[in-house]
Amino acid sequence: MSAGRFIAFEGGEGAGKSTQARRLAEALRERGLEVVLTREPGGTDGAEAIRRLLLDPASHWEPEAEALLFAAARSDHVAHLIRPALERGAWVICDRFIDSTRAYQGGGGGLSDEAILTLHRVGSGGLLPDLTILLEAAPDEIAARLARRDGGGENDRIGGREAEFHARVARAFDRYAEAEPVRFARIDGSGPAEATQQAILDAVTPLLAAQR
Repeated sequence: MSAGRFIAFEGGEGAGKSTQARRLAEALRERGLEVVLTREPGGTDGAEAIRRLLLDPASHWEPEAEALLFAAARSDHVAHLIRPALERGAWVICDRFIDSTRAYQGGGGGLSDEAILTLHRVGSGGLLPDLTILLEAAPDEIAARLARRDGGGENDRIGGREAEFHARVARAFDRYAEAEPVRFARIDGSGPAEATQQAILDAVTPLLAAQR
């Protein structure tokens, strides 16, 4: 049995992560692969319960509490869904993973990267994706997408934060991708969804080739 592969989609609000994660899952299934499509926070019953706490607009978590809750949700997710899928040879595609915690609670919230990664080592054994797809888009395009997506309603508690917070998040993602160019694939998501999908498939091709 060939080993499974783990791909995470990362990026700021409105970058197109969920759409492109679904598209990639469908494309890989067409190639006969077992694919598990999941998200963070969430993916298991326990992690979904924590997701509701984290994203409730009425809640008021400090960055330290957020990081602990994300780590707890991820620990359950990794133990009960991600690792079992990888061990049976499935491909796991996750909408956000550890780099979102690093960018949002670290870059955005001011926690140290060392503290966040320590929590990750304790809770999830330090698991990292084989490939992290960082979707990036022009600010005006993202603003238009968010307006269409949210329909003028309220964002969740994290997505609805001030512009400077999200600018810090974007700078953090940029630092991580620069530091780990082998793990990260930076994809321009500003254009048509089909063009973005093709660029993602090109980035995934080496993982497909390695399984042959």
